[in-house]
Amino acid sequence: MTSEQSWNAQVYQANAGFVPVLGRPVLALLAPRPGERVLDLGCGDGALTREIVEAGCEVVGVDHSPAMVAAARDRGIDARLMNATALAFEAEFDAVFSNAVLHWVGDADAAIAGVVRALKRGGRFVGEFGGHGNMAAVVTALAAVLGGHGVDIAAVNPWFYPTPNDYRGRLEAAGFSVDSIELIPRPTPLPTGMKGWLETFAGPFYAALPAGERQEARDETLDLLRQSLCDGEGNWTADYVRLRFAARLSGRRAPR
Repeated sequence: MTSEQSWNAQVYQANAGFVPVLGRPVLALLAPRPGERVLDLGCGDGALTREIVEAGCEVVGVDHSPAMVAAARDRGIDARLMNATALAFEAEFDAVFSNAVLHWVGDADAAIAGVVRALKRGGRFVGEFGGHGNMAAVVTALAAVLGGHGVDIAAVNPWFYPTPNDYRGRLEAAGFSVDSIELIPRPTPLPTGMKGWLETFAGPFYAALPAGERQEARDETLDLLRQSLCDGEGNWTADYVRLRFAARLSGRRAPR
């Protein structure tokens, strides 16, 4: 059983404001054109969505977090509360864009199927998310710490970090032609350190513990990670590995 990740737009901006900034290369891969209708799948607070709008596109953003949807609407985005595995669109978008979201979606095939439904024939699906080896040191540390507290990480881990071959196969099975897909190692400095990162992204792991054990478990995680991800001056760097892809929906649609 997994716990739901909760989001706070202000905390996210403080601890992870680098996410949309580092997502600009995948936005360039999308190459939005004026007049296109684009779906931003997992729009978050709308920072990158706004840039697609400014490129002259008609954009709809969806996110499963009410707080993030509210923040995106504050930016003037047409943002809607919706789960990535239950997209309610039918052949209306020229492109679907997604940044730093799909590793949170356990049912990857359901999300891809929703994208297929949402796209016009020949439409593009361009995205980037955590790939195989992403945050490997953190995952290993969390497994050790939770195991020490009697929790099997496999029961609470919400992250999906596929290989390129795995995700390519899923895309092709759904009817996509894959133009490019690659893993990109991207060591990322953390503005508020690993403590801020864990508070922002690792909630489901610590939620599996009794409330009185959670701070101790966070401290144990930091102690394990300090040797590998923190330099002598106290600067933390996350061991990110991203999976970036661009695909196009072929003339046929996969069976429903």
